[in-house]
Amino acid sequence: MTRRLTYGMIGGGPGAFIGDVHRMAAELDGLARIAAGAFSSDPERSAAKGAEVGLDPARVYGSYAEMAASEAARAPEQRLDFVIVVTPNHLHFDVARAFLEAGFHVVCDKPLTTTVADAEALCRLVGAGDRVFGLTHNYSGYPMIKDARALVREGRLGQIRRIQLEYFQGWLATALEESGHPQAVWRTDPARAGVAGALGDIGTHAHHLARYVTGLEVEALCGELTTFVPGRRLEDDASLLMRWGGGVQGTLTVSQVAAGEENGLALRVFGSEGSIAWRHDDAETLWLRTPDGRAHARRRGHGWISPAAVRASRVPPGHPEGFIEGFANLYRNVIRTIGALNEGRRPDEIDLDFPTVRDGARGVHFLERAVESGRRGAWLDARYEPPGPGEATS
Repeated sequence: MTRRLTYGMIGGGPGAFIGDVHRMAAELDGLARIAAGAFSSDPERSAAKGAEVGLDPARVYGSYAEMAASEAARAPEQRLDFVIVVTPNHLHFDVARAFLEAGFHVVCDKPLTTTVADAEALCRLVGAGDRVFGLTHNYSGYPMIKDARALVREGRLGQIRRIQLEYFQGWLATALEESGHPQAVWRTDPARAGVAGALGDIGTHAHHLARYVTGLEVEALCGELTTFVPGRRLEDDASLLMRWGGGVQGTLTVSQVAAGEENGLALRVFGSEGSIAWRHDDAETLWLRTPDGRAHARRRGHGWISPAAVRASRVPPGHPEGFIEGFANLYRNVIRTIGALNEGRRPDEIDLDFPTVRDGARGVHFLERAVESGRRGAWLDARYEPPGPGEATS
């Protein structure tokens, strides 16, 4: 990196938790700084957020379209290097497409889009150019998840047999959306959230986490989706049986009505020679268990864990890292990739360890198949390959 990159943010206005998380993460390592934003479709709210983060009022916009046109017209040395999209789901496609077509690199919150057709359109758009597209499945940025991935890749577990996933939250155990809570309102609205509720909001994280660690893809699934809160239009609880590649079996249980739970994400992978277990409430530890009954606690920050996990750590053992640092690890790799392109280097010369637009398309396809399976009450084929450059929509 020969200079600090600049970025703009779309969404993340006053009161939006995740926008501030993205901003802190993108700037944690001093590699980028915010320079523009369209934080809200309400110009006054957008201006208020711009003032809060210290932006030049001339670079704070009342719409993403205005921002894309104005920022694209700037001289090359004044242009943004990338943009961050943290709007509700239904806007992801239009916003990402507008900035890709204007020539900007893009980082987008998950899920990528609300339909497979839109996800595939973004895949083809990214594939047709030299723009970087990152998707913020932040849990894959955790050091001990990278350690888990390394153990699987090294064959330490033997032949993988079973993947167990769960993600429990309790914040929607009541009809919070009826109180006007902004995060609950759009997440329970099919027009803004998409086809899935709990599965779209948190289930996609678990799905990506298993793919990232094991390198496997879901080939078939059977789901039961339930809406417990009366009047809610999307599922708030789901259970899936899954068949992964290579004959691997698995389950995914997701709920946002698990009263008392905060952010209970957990992954277990079982193989013929051992198993691994990780929980978000103890993200510093990865448990490796062997058939002789021994349990080995692998802890973040120590030099003897996998090199990828060491590179993803910032502070010594005993000084916990977590949510923002996971995001920051993804941003660091995205920013370094953009920097390599700016300097005329090849992307394959650096670590490209971040979720891409194709990962996003896989996640959207997974959601559509899970929802359809729940509707039919049947096993469905879930095999899928996102289109590459120039390919037609499947």
